[in-house]
Amino acid sequence: MIRLTWVQPEDLVGHELRQAAEDGRDASEIAAHWHAAGGHDAPPRAGASEPGAVRLRGLAEDLLDELAAVPSPLPEPSDLAGIIAACPDWPRRRPRAEVDPARVLGAWLGRAAGCVLGKPVEKIPRAGIREIAEATGNWPIEGWFTAKGLPDDVARRWPWNRRSAVNSLAENVDGIPEDDDLNYPLLALSVLERHGRGFGTEDVAKLWLDELPAGRTFTAERVAYRNLLDGVEPPATATYRNPFREWIGAMIRTDVYGWVNPGDPATAAEYAWRDARLTHTANGIYGAMFAAAMCAAALVADSAEEAVRAGLSVVPRGSRLYAAVRLAVADATREDDFERVVDLLHERHGDLHWVHTIHNAALVAATLVHGAGDFTATIAGAVAGGWDTDSAGATAGSVAGALNGGVPERWRLRDRLASSLTGFDGVSPAELAARTQEMMRT
Repeated sequence: MIRLTWVQPEDLVGHELRQAAEDGRDASEIAAHWHAAGGHDAPPRAGASEPGAVRLRGLAEDLLDELAAVPSPLPEPSDLAGIIAACPDWPRRRPRAEVDPARVLGAWLGRAAGCVLGKPVEKIPRAGIREIAEATGNWPIEGWFTAKGLPDDVARRWPWNRRSAVNSLAENVDGIPEDDDLNYPLLALSVLERHGRGFGTEDVAKLWLDELPAGRTFTAERVAYRNLLDGVEPPATATYRNPFREWIGAMIRTDVYGWVNPGDPATAAEYAWRDARLTHTANGIYGAMFAAAMCAAALVADSAEEAVRAGLSVVPRGSRLYAAVRLAVADATREDDFERVVDLLHERHGDLHWVHTIHNAALVAATLVHGAGDFTATIAGAVAGGWDTDSAGATAGSVAGALNGGVPERWRLRDRLASSLTGFDGVSPAELAARTQEMMRT
């Protein structure tokens, strides 16, 4: 029997109950009903339960619909007008700034480097990442992870991500391997090239169906993909039986919307909203807007702090994401030891799933501010935090690479990006940067 991850109704209830607890909904009676029937809580890391859980599918479908009818009391809008109204520092629109081409290429190279650094340790918790790095003489992290010299007992205790270890360790990395954190920016570039600046959420959805293999989607994106095939239209694709709508998927998709709007975080955030609402709501959308606004600022900013401030300006002030990022920035500004900053993040957000938007966005902001322009320290901090290592590393690397106008030689990969998307397999970062600059001029 095939157990598809992220879409089986019996696997979604536990995640939706967790989401209800996060957004202030009282789901205690529904939870009691589910547990009395033998239903399980959300798996901490896996995406599918054991085959026997299929017996609960009918009940799961009913309870998911009941949970959807319970409103959240939190002041976290998902419509663009409501988001703007909730942002007292919403930036005014600005003409697109002139940009040094090196900074655009640096953004692409930085995103790739941060992603690849995090790939082999994805799903390994913070303690395991540090133990691996220390055992191989790479702590603090200064280069790619390696299996060379790694003691057998450490390797058994903290196994590499099986899909990534074959192409993202120091001894085998050859070019930029395929990853969803890189596929989605390619799709954003495609939607702009095909539909122009007036693209809509429906254009993003159609492009996914045309170009994005369903098996290369995860969590909220896979649920939205399923919903599209079932005839559900955006923005309902983001809410129908989708407990992952505040996870990190939208945040990893929106860098390009910032890059084509240099110095204009407001427009970048609006573009990100159009994309994110296909799959996400509330803090899931805010994370996408936060990343896009940071990327818009990073191409012209003088510091990481400036880029992070631009990101926060498009996040509703009463939201959980805003509070998390503000606290993380304060910690990073005050503490000399970044490990202490990460300690505080884990104390506050340790109950969230490791791919949730809120703590990953806070970690990215913290490592950018604490890294103070040091590219290696920035991507190392994002990965060593131990949550969504490749996604956090990619976003932090994107901003840091843009700010620095490039990446150190040790983080340069062979000039070839692998992708399952039509027309992109083998593309070079230089070509991507040139196409991004062309979109700036439209």
